[in-house]
Amino acid sequence: MRDRSLARYLAPIALVVVLVAGIVVVTSTGGKSSSANKTTSAPQAQTRSGKAKKFYRVRPGDLLSEISDKTGVNIATIIKLNPDVDPQALQAGQLIRLRK
Repeated sequence: MRDRSLARYLAPIALVVVLVAGIVVVTSTGGKSSSANKTTSAPQAQTRSGKAKKFYRVRPGDLLSEISDKTGVNIATIIKLNPDVDPQALQAGQLIRLRK
C-alpha cells in the first residue's frame, strides 16, 4: 500500500481552521459597522453654496431610510413634510421635501 503525503492530511485541517477563523471574524463584528460606534451628528446634505438642501430628488432604488441617512434628516420629519408621498412606492425623479 502506498504512503500518503503529509499534505493530504493537513489540507482538510487547514480548511477547517480557515473556515472557523472566518466565522469568528464575522460574528465578532456583530453585524455592526465601525462607524456605528461614533458619536457624531448626522451629516447634512449641502449644496455647493454650503446651505442645507430643501429638496432631494429620488434616485432609482432609493429607500426612505437611505435618503434619511444621506441627508441627515429624520425619517419622521420627511414623512411629516411629505404627507402625499408613499414611502413604499418612491418614484425615481420624485422630489422629496427635507426642510420648510
